Amino acid sequence: MSAFPEKFADVNKAAVDAALGYSTIVLDSAEKLLDLNMKVARSVLADNVKTARALAQAKDVQELASLQQSVAQPAMEKAVAYSRALYELSAETQAEMQKFVEVHMAEAKKSASDVMEKLVKSAPVGSEAVQAAVKSAMTAANNAYENMTKAAKQVADITEAGVASAAAQVTAAKKKL
Repeated sequence: MSAFPEKFADVNKAAVDAALGYSTIVLDSAEKLLDLNMKVARSVLADNVKTARALAQAKDVQELASLQQSVAQPAMEKAVAYSRALYELSAETQAEMQKFVEVHMAEAKKSASDVMEKLVKSAPVGSEAVQAAVKSAMTAANNAYENMTKAAKQVADITEAGVASAAAQVTAAKKKL
């Protein structure tokens, strides 16, 4: 009896497990985003109620202008904090996804390598050119994946630096006010 049906079943099981793992990461991230947005919505509502009450009690234009300035700075700080929280959630999710993909790619590479070894052992004489072509294609695919991973890490680093720079600029602008 051939081991290929077993191997095929193992590959299918691994694919289902990978899909479930990926779905779990996505759903956890969506839950965290929903929680963050609900907290922000509650905070914004409370701030708006407080501001509306203060505006309703203002007695003159000067008091209104002063109130407007006192409301603007905390709002800007909260917007920056929200942006940071979004970025952190995004970076956390991306790191989880990257780790997940790396683990499954390593497993897939090992599985493909095992299958190749079995095929080479059972291949007919004269199929060396085909074997070499398949090995070459696998090597090229592995190299492409590694290059993609490096590029994704560089983009993440650049994005992180951009967010940090933007936050620093907003903080500096806030201090000037």
